[in-house]
Amino acid sequence: MAALDGVRDRIEALLAGPDAATAARYPGERAGRQPVHSVYVPADRFDADLPTRWGAEALAAVEAAGGIGHLLEVHDLVEDATEVERIGQLVLDKLHREPVEDLRIDFEDGYGDQGDEAEDAAVAAAVRAIQTARDAGTLPPFLGIRFKCLEPGARHRGLRTLESFVTALAADGLPEGLVLTLPKVTTVEQVQAMVLALEALEGALDLPVGRLGFEIQVETPQAIIGPDGYSLVGPMIAAGGGRVTGMPYGTYDYSASLGIAAAYQSMEHPAADFAKQMMQVGAAGTGVRLSDGSTNVLPVGEPAAVDAAWALHGRLVMRSLRRGFYQGWDMHPAQLPSRYAATYAFFRSGLSDVLTRLDNYLSERGGGVLDEPATAKAMAGFLLRGLDCGAVRAQEVPFELAALRHLLGQQTS
Repeated sequence: MAALDGVRDRIEALLAGPDAATAARYPGERAGRQPVHSVYVPADRFDADLPTRWGAEALAAVEAAGGIGHLLEVHDLVEDATEVERIGQLVLDKLHREPVEDLRIDFEDGYGDQGDEAEDAAVAAAVRAIQTARDAGTLPPFLGIRFKCLEPGARHRGLRTLESFVTALAADGLPEGLVLTLPKVTTVEQVQAMVLALEALEGALDLPVGRLGFEIQVETPQAIIGPDGYSLVGPMIAAGGGRVTGMPYGTYDYSASLGIAAAYQSMEHPAADFAKQMMQVGAAGTGVRLSDGSTNVLPVGEPAAVDAAWALHGRLVMRSLRRGFYQGWDMHPAQLPSRYAATYAFFRSGLSDVLTRLDNYLSERGGGVLDEPATAKAMAGFLLRGLDCGAVRAQEVPFELAALRHLLGQQTS
């Protein structure tokens, strides 16, 4: 050991800068709840009653198909027969209580170009509807807008909508779960421009520095591999200066950009898996949360078509969850029961084993499985996600939830 005494100071000096940079870029998992989905609704179809209405329509779709048991049978994702009734009741409770976890009012592809006057009016109407829903207590936990991208042809309109929306909403206080989605990002400079815009808005509205964050929507090949052959996922996150909260994957724009025929555009296409694996590697440890895309096959029409769409949706949701994507998009009310049924089946499968292993780990009793700290941390995150979305009830957990958050390094107050 004495041989190293002469170089210890040099080692510390050498690593001080990289240590600080790594700590800044990789702060770890973001504390707090992540929604299991985002519901995208064209801005001109949004009103204050939409979350409640979607919940009612989702329940009606289940009833019309023969009940929640029929949906679970179509999904065929619940391995334990004793869990079928429990999951079914949990799904119905969710659709009554909180049908939409994250709502995105869409001023981009779902809205199109309707002219400045119409879009300005739609922004004002959206803010009024949000205020009405907040007063009624029906506002989803997470909510925001997707505005037009920062490409040359859309940039002015996108920034105008962003400014109008945030400014009007701030007059009554910004919702805690506000989400701003920047679509079709192709360069790191667009992320830097978004930071400049948010800094200016915070200054003008007297908001705390860093109050406004945003998602980078990954739906172009350029966001995955830049012109120099390197991935832009990490540099884009770094350019966000801590403001990037999420990265949702855009199934159809990304697939179309690669020339994939419409019939084969899917969340499970190999090209989609490549993009999402790049996103996972680039975002790991940064606190940026990932979201998978959507399926445009809707559960509507004849019973056989509804069943086929539900089976597809359930399988795709489960596939995403198993690959570490805990959020996706939903585009129709009848996808909500399918989303929650598949999500609850995922979190409840093996729940008993996870609870036992975590209880043994936290109590230091040991057991049949010797879990490493990293594995215990992963199980704690899994269980907290299940609790957040309603798949698991607090009374099912035999230890303090504060212990789980401590494992994840989260504040427990």
